[in-house]
Parts: sequence; structure tokens; C-alpha cells
Amino acid sequence: MFKGRFVLITGFAGAGKSSALHSFEDLGYFCMDNLPPALIPKFAELCLQSAGKISRVALVCDIRGGELFHGLFEALARLEDLGFNYEILFLEASEEVLVRRFKETRRRHPLAERGTIVEVIQEERKLLEDIRGKADMIIDTTDLATADLRERINRLYAPQEWEKNILLTVLSFGYKYGLPLDADLVFDVRFLPNPYYVDSLRPLTGNDEVVREYVFKWTVTHRFYQKLVDLLEFLIPCYIKEGKPQLVIAIGCTGGKHRSVVLSNALLGLLQEKGYNARVEHRDLKKQ
Repeated sequence: MFKGRFVLITGFAGAGKSSALHSFEDLGYFCMDNLPPALIPKFAELCLQSAGKISRVALVCDIRGGELFHGLFEALARLEDLGFNYEILFLEASEEVLVRRFKETRRRHPLAERGTIVEVIQEERKLLEDIRGKADMIIDTTDLATADLRERINRLYAPQEWEKNILLTVLSFGYKYGLPLDADLVFDVRFLPNPYYVDSLRPLTGNDEVVREYVFKWTVTHRFYQKLVDLLEFLIPCYIKEGKPQLVIAIGCTGGKHRSVVLSNALLGLLQEKGYNARVEHRDLKKQ
């Protein structure tokens, strides 16, 4: 018996199946796109044999498979014979929206050779009628932005963990070496008292306890740190709701060895205490 989640994603071309698959991937699902139905039972057997290593799976199967798609019900029957639990997620959208999406992206519909875009969308609707009736979950993406679809999937398929799933990277850096290109948020701490001008602290780094004590002995440091924490406690849930899979929080001082390192380490500890998947990187710590 498969104890994880095995989700088959299908639906109309242009309804957002690729975006949905990316959302599942961000949630840690093993994902495959455009898998022929005949291979679904074989892949299910592989999951059963993995001893729990493959516990969450999301597969996209749709009419891009051509004639092979007609074997989907046979494949699902085989899963049931194996005692394999699966879920079907069906994505759809209004005809008007689907036409507009294909015109905007200039992509070809998988059935394009059979007629006009409106005709093939109507034909696809008939072809998918039976599988739609078997779906466990139907999401209409007509009025959904990509971020809204991602949030819907997060809540449906990882309700206990999606709020902590975002990867947070706290990055210390030195302004003398330039801004980090991948930073989403940048905070400048060059206004804080600088340990560099204390002879005994200059050769040390923000990883040393005496440097940390020096940086945090000032009232201005505590005030700034509290305001930084308050801001991030507001922002991070907003980014999660928007569907952002990762966030880089950069903290910079002059050389990237003292103040930025101390603040980054402190922030990392706080984020981990709150249950976030957080890591720290000191970009310029070893530079001269």
C-alpha cells in the first residue's frame, strides 16, 4: 500500500498545468511532465518498491500524448488493481480565457492541426469530459493568477507545511565588494559602531563571540534588530502567500566581516526558532 500522495494532474491545454507542476515541485513532490499513461502503473510500482523514498508524486498526463492518452483509464484501473491510492487534479478555464492565453503566448494547441483554436478547445473539452468526471479536485483558473493557483495548490496538497516551505537565505556581504545580485531584500548596517576600529577585534569576525557582544552592546543595534525582525515577520508571510519559493535577505556592512555577519547569524537563529527552512551564507567573510 502506497502511504504517500500520488497526484495525477490533467485538464485543458492552457489551463495552468505547467504552473501547477512547478508548485508541486516547490513542495518537494517528485514531478514528471507528459508521462504516457502506459507508464503510470510501472512508475507506481517503482514508488512502492522505493521503501518510502518516493512518497509524494505529481504527474502531468494530457492530450499531448495523442492516441496514447486514450489508455489513461486502463492505466488507472491497473493502479486500482495494485491497491494504489491516487488523486486526480483537473485544471480548466473558460473558452474565452483559453483562447486569449494561446494568442498571448503564441503557443500551438496540441490539437491545432484539427481546426481553429476555438474548434480544438471545444473538441478537447469533449475528449476530457470523462476524466473530468472522475477528478477528485477541479480548479477553474479563469480568474486565477499564477500566484493564486500556487497558493491554492499549497493549501490543498501540503496544508501543514506550506507556510514554512519557503527557503530563506540570510546573506552577509561587504559593500566594498558590490551588492549581491540575487538579493531580494537588502539592509545596510554600516551605521552601526564598527568593530574594525577596535584593534583587538579587527582580525576577528562576526562569528567570534567577543565581536557579537561588541555589536550588540549598543542600543542602536538592538533597536535596528527589533525593527528588522518586525518587518520580516510582516513580509515573509506575504511572500509565502504570493507563492515565492525562496527569499534572499542580504545584510551588508563595509567589509562583510563583522557587523553584517553578527546580524545575519542572529537573524538565522530567530528564523530557525520560528520553524522556517533557513540558512546563512557569509559571502565576503574570507576576503582580505
